[in-house]
Amino acid sequence: MKLYNTLSGQVEEFVPSDGNLVKMYVCGVTPYSSTHVGHALSYVMFDTLRRYLEHKGYEVRHVQNFTDIDDKIIQRAQESGVSEDELVEEFIGDYFDTMDALNIQRASEYPRATREIPRIIDAISGLIDRGHAYPAAGDVYFRVTSKDDYGKLSHRTLDSMIAGARIQVDENKEHPMDFVLWKGAKPGEPSWESPWGPGRPGWHIECTAMSLEYLGEQLDIHGGGQDLVFPHHENEIAQSECYTGAKPFSRYWMHNGLLQLGSDKMSKSLGNLVSVVEALERYSPDAIRLYFLSSHYRSPLAYSDEGAAAVERSLERVRRALIPGNGAGAEVEADTHRVRFAAAMDDDLNTPQAVAALFDLARDINRGRDAGQSVGSGQAALRELGAVLADLAATPFIDLLVSVRTELRAARQFALADQIRDGLAEQGVSLEDGAQGTQWQRQTTE
Repeated sequence: MKLYNTLSGQVEEFVPSDGNLVKMYVCGVTPYSSTHVGHALSYVMFDTLRRYLEHKGYEVRHVQNFTDIDDKIIQRAQESGVSEDELVEEFIGDYFDTMDALNIQRASEYPRATREIPRIIDAISGLIDRGHAYPAAGDVYFRVTSKDDYGKLSHRTLDSMIAGARIQVDENKEHPMDFVLWKGAKPGEPSWESPWGPGRPGWHIECTAMSLEYLGEQLDIHGGGQDLVFPHHENEIAQSECYTGAKPFSRYWMHNGLLQLGSDKMSKSLGNLVSVVEALERYSPDAIRLYFLSSHYRSPLAYSDEGAAAVERSLERVRRALIPGNGAGAEVEADTHRVRFAAAMDDDLNTPQAVAALFDLARDINRGRDAGQSVGSGQAALRELGAVLADLAATPFIDLLVSVRTELRAARQFALADQIRDGLAEQGVSLEDGAQGTQWQRQTTE
């Protein structure tokens, strides 16, 4: 398996540092507003990466943080007349609800900045002791000139950073690009005690402290959107490697392209958002996932209703291919599609080609069934590969099958509708038709 490494700028063979264990850290959300489809794109991509690694037999330890203290959280809480904790809990709940709806697997750990303050303080103290950070007027700053290769992830020099940035003059800084590790307390804001006075952590240091606590000194994969390469991930590398010594912080850096609405990236600050809830009101979770995965993860994707609707229509072929029912003829050939799928995914997670292999397999199953061929092994392959991309065998797919059966009954295609009912029964799902429509439940065994 090969993956593109932002650090080297090359596609590299993926080899975890600890045999079968993959240690993956993905930057999480700042929970001050509803989760939008731009978030979903990133987390679908890293969920797909994790699913494929597990499909290949790896054990993945996946950590994803919540930045639960931030200027925007403080401002939104004040505007809303609620506490920071109340605001954060509301939108963390929203995040989990929407990610669950998209069949995104839960991470192994979800650390929060406010619950890691002792470890954050330890990390900052260690950087000060090693000469990489300095306190100034209640704040603490990282000394960027103390790391010779600062800028290696974004492939920029300090001079080019200064030339291309709008930097506010801060007389407390030794260098304009020094970044804050600890912010001194301000009136009316949450704060914690520290050796440098009351305050709260800066944005970047939380990820270093959490990575060290939950994954150790070196990660296999660090992921996030391309907008995090600089300054966030650049600063993470600097402070982490200066804290631990010469060991590289992460072996592979992966960054997804951004979702665009029109010509601009989708973001909370621009206000050009489509929430996940809004998207799910129009499209199935499988359609949204496959829409994102129809574009390579490193490329930007322009979100449109037309694009999502087209994928939803195309999914009907896959849904039809999974309808239970088997012929007596020769088995539909699936191995070629398996090979294509694996080759695509091993090639820097080339999901567009993997999706194409999935749809071609579905086409062959449908044609084979119509010709009286046996489709059992083909359907097994389709479910297996589909589970990597969209979890086609999950609960939402049962809902879709029930919906298809309802349409078939309305069209008086009772034989095909009965095949769906009987096939679901074989899978332990019973249907009950009533005045309010068809309800399903999983059968239990004594």
